[in-house]
Amino acid sequence: MTASTGTSTTSTGTTDAVYDVVGIGIGPFNLGLACLTDPLDDLDAVFLDQADGFAWHHGMMLDDATIQVPFLADLVTMADPTSPFTFLAWLKETGRLYPFYIREDFHPLRMEYDAYCRWAADRLDTLRWGRRVVAVEHDEATDTFTVHAETADGPERYRARHVVLGVGTEPAVPEALQGLGGPVVHSAGYLHARDDLRRADSIAVIGSGQSAAEVYRDLLEGIRDGGYHLDWITRSPRFFPMEDTKLTLEMTSPEYTDHFHGLPREVRDRLGREQRGLYKGISADLVDEVYDTLYRISARGPVPTTLRTDTSVVAAEWLPDRDRYRLTLRHGQLGTEATHEVARLVLATGYRPRTPGFLAPVEHLVARDDRGRFAVARDLHVDTLGGRLWVQNAEEHTHGLTAPDLGMGAWRNASIIRSVTGRTVYGLEERIAFQEFGLPGGRPAPQPRVTTDAPATARPVDGAAAAARRATAGVSA
Repeated sequence: MTASTGTSTTSTGTTDAVYDVVGIGIGPFNLGLACLTDPLDDLDAVFLDQADGFAWHHGMMLDDATIQVPFLADLVTMADPTSPFTFLAWLKETGRLYPFYIREDFHPLRMEYDAYCRWAADRLDTLRWGRRVVAVEHDEATDTFTVHAETADGPERYRARHVVLGVGTEPAVPEALQGLGGPVVHSAGYLHARDDLRRADSIAVIGSGQSAAEVYRDLLEGIRDGGYHLDWITRSPRFFPMEDTKLTLEMTSPEYTDHFHGLPREVRDRLGREQRGLYKGISADLVDEVYDTLYRISARGPVPTTLRTDTSVVAAEWLPDRDRYRLTLRHGQLGTEATHEVARLVLATGYRPRTPGFLAPVEHLVARDDRGRFAVARDLHVDTLGGRLWVQNAEEHTHGLTAPDLGMGAWRNASIIRSVTGRTVYGLEERIAFQEFGLPGGRPAPQPRVTTDAPATARPVDGAAAAARRATAGVSA
């Protein structure tokens, strides 16, 4: 679509067009926003990304890996099941609808989901690839944002009334493992390094979640042919399965998000730590598959592998002369430490929200909490102007476990569209759960009474009488 002024930004430069929305980053969430805004004649949007095209977790595109949510959690269905951009529409167009139906598994393969997203991206004319955003500015006179991007053909500039950040996450590395030399690899790039890993005599997978389990299981399959020793080291006290019972899944709902957002910051932070097992654990099926694989391989003799729980890496160094890493491990329950050497490391240590440097020119307009994080409003804006700068998947600390959930992506995008247009384009469910998350009509509970009175005075002792008693009893003082 063209911008509001009737002109568009070309591939070679800039015009004075003013878009309603400029999206920065094209991952699944902003791609979903592009799909939902595409049919709207009264909303002009454009989306920028520095990549050459859509790519989703290609470093973990294992053949049998599935996404952890049902196919309904696609780019658009939960907001508009009639959209031409649904996963079912992709299945139909590619001739896979009946095979998917016969398969009787709601969870698409990860490579299917990636192919589906690339199919949707190819059908949109609002995506601009090869644009690296370097700055976002705000003009008070026109009350518009200007997004500056660099391309292979030179700089470009995009003006907009609203900006939606969808820059995603980046690999997180614990402090003890930062700055390591050698061939250490994060799970985000696992497939690109797999052949090199398998040529080593020993490999350690560090991590607790789904990625760690997938990497371990994949390397385990080749352990006989590869001749390597394989470690899985996790600081979790056990291999936690992801909690996905149905009443727990009701926490991925608008009303639980309302409840979570209204809690004090300290309570939200505590819950964020406590709830990691709800969406950062391992799928129960995969936990069982790991065991079954170990059992099958062990039929031919002992398996050269070690699984270590409740064990943290507290220090690490690369020994180039020996082509090995030396790890210092600490056991949580025992409080003991030991060193362990291994040739190759895979860090399946998760991801963290990116901190976009291009916001520096508008930092004075960005709301932040006392820890320097985005102070994300319930409707997902983070600006002090009242709803002009929005975020996608950067609100886990304010909105809870719905932030990274693909199943809530379409709902969130429908909410952003409502805020931008001032009207409800796609219906927004306000209540979907059977349970209550708060206490309607509740009032502050009385605090425990703290006694400040001095302790009762002990009965005075008659020193002379006590001495007489001791003397009578033959006891000296």
